Parts: sequence; structure tokens; C-alpha cells
Amino acid sequence: MIEIEVIQGDITKLAVDAIVNAANCSLLGGGGVDGAIHRAAGPELLRACIPLNGCETGKAKITPGFRLPAKFVIHTPGPVYRDGRHGEPALLESCYKSCLDLAEENGCETVAFPAISCGVYGYPWEAATEIAVKTVRDFPARKVKKVIFCCFGKEMEKLYREKVGRTVGRG
Repeated sequence: MIEIEVIQGDITKLAVDAIVNAANCSLLGGGGVDGAIHRAAGPELLRACIPLNGCETGKAKITPGFRLPAKFVIHTPGPVYRDGRHGEPALLESCYKSCLDLAEENGCETVAFPAISCGVYGYPWEAATEIAVKTVRDFPARKVKKVIFCCFGKEMEKLYREKVGRTVGRG
């Protein structure tokens, strides 16, 4: 079973095996966490993303972390929320599964996730955090030992803590 930790902080500062980038489908950088990761990793990240030829929503691709303390960046485009009846829940679940699959394939024991699709993509926080926590809990991990949900703000941190169902230490 994967240990789950919830923290509030800057995902680009975490010394873990992999951080997840809530990317857009181009993988060429953007706003929010995507832009922050690209800035912190340096121009090498963009150069590594170009030959990946983008990524479909719900899938994931991996690059080195370059100037980040994380060894890898796992990029996943989350769904843009419309009304929850256009496959958004399944696509969001697939983001988490695809990232964990890549983490397993690359020998990662620690993975940090942002709140995928909860920014400009408009996914309702309550539903998104429930999908995130359930998907991580149900994942049949072999190598991944710990997942950190790294929240940008206090409100999101509180929601994740409620979903995890217990208070855990800060990282």
C-alpha cells in the first residue's frame, strides 16, 4: 500500500524521484504549475519535451528533471472540465494511473502530484481530490512507496487531508 502525504508547498522544490506536471497537450509549457516546472527545470526541459510530440489527455510522458531536485518530471494533460458527463472523471483517473505506471516503469519510489485539472481547467476540487486519492489508494504499486499531494494553497490542502482521512506530517 502506498503511503500518502499531503503538504502545502512548491512542487518544484521537492526532492522526490518524480514530480507530476499538470501539462497541456503540447507539453511545451504553459501557466500555473506547468509554467513553474518549466521555469525551475530550465530550458533543457522544453528541449526534452519537443521530440515527445505532445501527449493525449489522460496519458503521460516522462523526462529528466534537469535543474529540479526531482529526478524525473512526469507530464500529464488533465481533462478540461465541462460538466462531468464528457468522460472527465475517467480521463482524470487515467492521468493518475498513467503517471503511476510510468513511475513504476522508471523505478520511482516517491512521486509528488499537484491537483491535476483544478486550475484553469476548471475541475471541481471536491470531485478531483476524491478521484486522485481513490486512484492512488487503489493502484497496485510494486515500486512506488509514497505519494505526496503537493497543494498550492490552504483550501486545497484541507480538501486533500479530508479525503485522505487523517492528518499527516508536513514535508
